[in-house]
Amino acid sequence: MTTWADFEREAPELAGAVHRRLTATLHSILGTLRADGAPRLTGLEVHFGEGELWLAMMPDSRKADDLRRDPRFALHSAPDVELVDGDAKVSGRAVLVTDEDTVARFVARLPQELPESGMALFRGEPTDASLARVEDGFMVIDIWHPGEPPRQVRRR
Repeated sequence: MTTWADFEREAPELAGAVHRRLTATLHSILGTLRADGAPRLTGLEVHFGEGELWLAMMPDSRKADDLRRDPRFALHSAPDVELVDGDAKVSGRAVLVTDEDTVARFVARLPQELPESGMALFRGEPTDASLARVEDGFMVIDIWHPGEPPRQVRRR
């Protein structure tokens, strides 16, 4: 199991940059897998706290059903057309959180009340993260995998 805190410890500058891009706008883009294996893209508010990446959604949503069936996900920052601040991506596994104390702490940090329908809460366990941006005419991609130092790829 890898936590967001592990990412921050192993690659603090990259983790900070990815965090800033994922929270620069209200919504990010979540990729999940449908029952037939096809990809599904949906909007999602990303949350961070207690050293974790949190994915919260309506409990009966298709994306929640997808993650209960297959926990693999891809998360993408809302596009920055010029790639000035970067294009952040995180992939990993979503673990359904059912512990009432953890859910209560998460809800207490929210700026709004939960809808009557409640929520499904998942803890994101990152398996990789990257930030792509344009610098001096180069595409620069910083990449992290758990247990490895971050590496950089530059392409013209």
